[in-house]
Amino acid sequence: MTFRNSLVSWKYPSILLCGIGISNFGAWVYFIALNLIVLDMTGSALAVAGLYIVKPMASIFTNVWAGSVIDRINKRNLMIALDLFRAVFIALLPLASSIWVIYSLVFVINMAEAMFVTTSRTYITKLIPIEQRKRFNSLRSLIDSGAFLIGPAIAGILFLIGTPVLAIYINAAALLLSGIITLFMPNLEKDHPLGKSSHYLSWTIMKKDWGIVLDFIRKSSYIMLIYFLFSCMVVMETAIDSQEAAFAKAVLLLADSDYGFLVSIAGAGIIAGAIVNAVFISKVQISYMIGLGSLFVSMGYLVYAFSNSFSLAAIGFFIIAFSLAFANTGFQTFYQNNIPVEIMGRVGSIFGLLEALLIIITTAIVGVSAHFISIRFVVISGSIIMFAISILLSMLSMKASNSRYYQVGRVEVKAGEKMEV
Repeated sequence: MTFRNSLVSWKYPSILLCGIGISNFGAWVYFIALNLIVLDMTGSALAVAGLYIVKPMASIFTNVWAGSVIDRINKRNLMIALDLFRAVFIALLPLASSIWVIYSLVFVINMAEAMFVTTSRTYITKLIPIEQRKRFNSLRSLIDSGAFLIGPAIAGILFLIGTPVLAIYINAAALLLSGIITLFMPNLEKDHPLGKSSHYLSWTIMKKDWGIVLDFIRKSSYIMLIYFLFSCMVVMETAIDSQEAAFAKAVLLLADSDYGFLVSIAGAGIIAGAIVNAVFISKVQISYMIGLGSLFVSMGYLVYAFSNSFSLAAIGFFIIAFSLAFANTGFQTFYQNNIPVEIMGRVGSIFGLLEALLIIITTAIVGVSAHFISIRFVVISGSIIMFAISILLSMLSMKASNSRYYQVGRVEVKAGEKMEV
């Protein structure tokens, strides 16, 4: 491929990455600003914690039916509509005078976000050629890492020159810009404009769709087992991370400044991992990215859980952050290459529903256990469970007899299969 052809082939992926980057940077600014607004309004840490419950609750409510909608209508147009929808509702947040109004708005915003995540994953799979997916996912990981590191810094600067309200409006503008950028993306489903579908959404259609997904799970048990195990890793990460600040202060006895430095080390690990991942992506097999990436993530959590000093905790944080880039890139590519795009919305929504339920249950168990037993015991136990899951995941993904699931040729067969919609 010539340099000119290479530039042409990356034109739309580059535009899409630009839109994703703008949206992610805005999301971090919004996340920090909203926490401060709620804390200033109520003076309650519990009220802030309520924001963390709203997101998985919104995912549960949305993912029951969202997949049936996503698979039947125009993905690009839906992404644009969801960006604009979120921009409007985020802009309304500073006008809210009650914490319950804020919770309601955040619930609706997170419903739209849950739909957007699944829709964009399907659109990306349709847009990005098979041979470019690993590279695209590695670059997206780099952008996500940059947002994680730079987003809070931008928020801090905005708080110095303005208020959290200004930061909220900045995020609304970022989503508006992201929607405009998406307008320049190719319309891959011109015959399916937004809002037009061959079926009206009904209980009968939803039951049929669940049946289609269950049938796919039965026929593709290995694919869905890898999906489930990786989701379990995410659940355990979320549950353990919910005790991160308490562990740092109550167990490691770190000052606020030390804890802030610990988070900065994690940020450096994320950036380093994403850069190494992007540079060497063509030389690493997808199966090893998932297997070894997940294994090292869990090992990082073990180092962190058993640490008794800042230095050991910092090493654990760096290992976790560095390895996440490989694990996430490998999993996203595996998902795109093995789930038929015709039912990707339904599969993603149903498994997103399961993941959200597990996050709520596991985080609640971890929180209660930390309160009544000990934070150290809970973090160590959670890390050991995660390590066991990662061992099973690495064994299954790197087993030679399963190599066909990680080959590009398999995607072409999948894409050609006729799936019921």
